[in-house]
Amino acid sequence: MTAAKPPLIVGIGGTIGGVSSTERALRIAVAAAGEIGFRTRIFGGDALAQLPLYDPRATERTEAERAFVDAVRDASAVVIASPGYHGSISGVVKNALDLLEETARDPRPYLADMPVGLIATAYGWQATGSTIAALRSIVHALRGWPTPFAAAINTQITKFDDEGSASDPAVLAQLRLIGEQVARFAPLAGGLAVPG
Repeated sequence: MTAAKPPLIVGIGGTIGGVSSTERALRIAVAAAGEIGFRTRIFGGDALAQLPLYDPRATERTEAERAFVDAVRDASAVVIASPGYHGSISGVVKNALDLLEETARDPRPYLADMPVGLIATAYGWQATGSTIAALRSIVHALRGWPTPFAAAINTQITKFDDEGSASDPAVLAQLRLIGEQVARFAPLAGGLAVPG
């Protein structure tokens, strides 16, 4: 008899062209769930860049597309992080979320009944609010449950480092809260016990 695997938290977000503030913020949030005992998987900017533009008529999917969809199918919770591009989410994040149409006929389609943590980053405050609002709207359309708290991060003020920290302790606490909230609500998505 083998022990059941801990629930999986999937992180989605970042930008093309290296590890961004968005991806660093995502990694902090997802790491908080990992510290509680959840399995974690992150699809950052490099992974999102490998996803071709979503074609609903395609009869075959690439290995990168299959890996992404399978991870979300296996997930008990998701964290989505997007930079605020022109007042909304980035194209690579939207393209990844569009690919979840592949789950439309699954017993649990899209993000149904899953807690979803949200993070928006922007160089200034204006785009953070509209990006969070866009993410909430998309998650609702995908039948997910946005967690009560979302992080809006002004990267003009807050800086991230390669060691998984941020210059503002309050932002660090906010990101950790997102990871902890998705972890707390994840068992409700699949009746799974909280690890630890």
